[in-house]
Amino acid sequence: MSSPLESLEPRYVWQHFDAIRQIPRPSKHEEKIAAHIVEWAKSKGYEVQQDQAGNVVVKVPATPGHEQAPPVILQGHIDMVCEKNSDVEHDFMKDPIKIKVDGDWVYSVGTTLGADNGIGVATAMAMADDPDTVHGPLELLFTIDEETGLTGAMQLDGSMLSGRTMLNLDTEEDGAVYIGCAGGADSIAELPISRRKALVGSVPLRVEINGLRGGHSGVDILENRANAIKLLTRVLLAAMAEDLELDVVTMAGGSKHNAIPREAHAIIRLPKASIDAFRGIVERQKAGFMEEFGSIDPNLNIDVTEVDDEDPYANPLNIPSRDHFLHALNGIPYGVLAMSREVPGLVETSNNLAVVSTNETAVTIVTSHRSSVMPALFSVQEQVRSICVLAGATVEVHDAYPGWKPNPDSAIVKKTIEVYEALFGTKPEIKAIHAGLECGLLLEKVPGLDVVSIGPEIRNVHSPDEKVQISSVQRFYKHLKEVLKQLA
Repeated sequence: MSSPLESLEPRYVWQHFDAIRQIPRPSKHEEKIAAHIVEWAKSKGYEVQQDQAGNVVVKVPATPGHEQAPPVILQGHIDMVCEKNSDVEHDFMKDPIKIKVDGDWVYSVGTTLGADNGIGVATAMAMADDPDTVHGPLELLFTIDEETGLTGAMQLDGSMLSGRTMLNLDTEEDGAVYIGCAGGADSIAELPISRRKALVGSVPLRVEINGLRGGHSGVDILENRANAIKLLTRVLLAAMAEDLELDVVTMAGGSKHNAIPREAHAIIRLPKASIDAFRGIVERQKAGFMEEFGSIDPNLNIDVTEVDDEDPYANPLNIPSRDHFLHALNGIPYGVLAMSREVPGLVETSNNLAVVSTNETAVTIVTSHRSSVMPALFSVQEQVRSICVLAGATVEVHDAYPGWKPNPDSAIVKKTIEVYEALFGTKPEIKAIHAGLECGLLLEKVPGLDVVSIGPEIRNVHSPDEKVQISSVQRFYKHLKEVLKQLA
């Protein structure tokens, strides 16, 4: 069966992306994609190295006549955020990503597309394959586990690299040159809970928030998109404020630390006589949410359905556990907390209430903190810790990763801008991003590294609405190709 990507240009990029999107994601280390890259490199006769973490470096010889040019590193990550809509049947462990082409865009079908960062990875490989490229020695660096905490970059064996100029291919905005990024950290709270027998005469209901846009918790946080966990918590607290005898059995929402939760649901119990009152509260809450978020999340929806009264629903949280849990969720901040004083329009500090789940004895709450100012990052981390500790939780803090401080005077930044202006007749936007690019960590691993980041137009990353613009990939490819030519 032919692929809808096979006729797209630049063909080397889309050929590699097509191969990558058909490889299942068997584990967080993306072993099969790494193995695919290694096999490709060996088939070309390129030197290839892989460190203990699983990162891959492919060394591509220079175009004849350009062997004396300094090596240039092209870098991308080989993992993706695996998100799907709840009504879509898809197993990332074995199914290829389904795609469609519509006009100037490539979409996924009900799942994330993996253009973040599959297009960057495919473009780096295409630079080696395209016989028309002119370049000095290239070092293609493919890191693992960027999306789960940048652990590949953290554990990189920097001795594999000799280059000191790097183009990161992991930004998602056409016509922009990125020169800095935020640092980040995660916190995981474990809140012990106790349960009791359900009230006689109570019945279980499933309450679900869905239809939200979600998105990247760094890139999209500025838009004030709704957070499904926060909305669901507000619905339940509103019912409690009306003195309904509401019990919570389970609650779950979100799936990734770096994605804004699009969906969340809870199994609750109510006296049968209170169901109509609860539905009325839900409708009033929904009306309020639409007033608050309707312009950015117009498909926001709340479903309330009765479910069979089965054994797993027989033991809700006791009242103290319920109250500590819901008030902690309500108290944890979400969204933009501060804007940059130095870079107009740049989010400085934010927090994402990312994941909540329950089991028989505990609630797990995952939050993701970001800031370009490390003291502010640590302050938010401590604020979340205080709220969770007051609720009775223990909090595990994952090590923070550093930001990438902008350097407008960097040689590779100046060259990237100069080439863009010459090719397209306009100046690119010079930006920093409120997200965790690997550049800050790689600067620590490879002393003296000079870095810039570019990419095509990719929208709605980390959500099933992810899409990549075909014409922007063509511009990105042309831009990168010319930069490498001039560096050679």
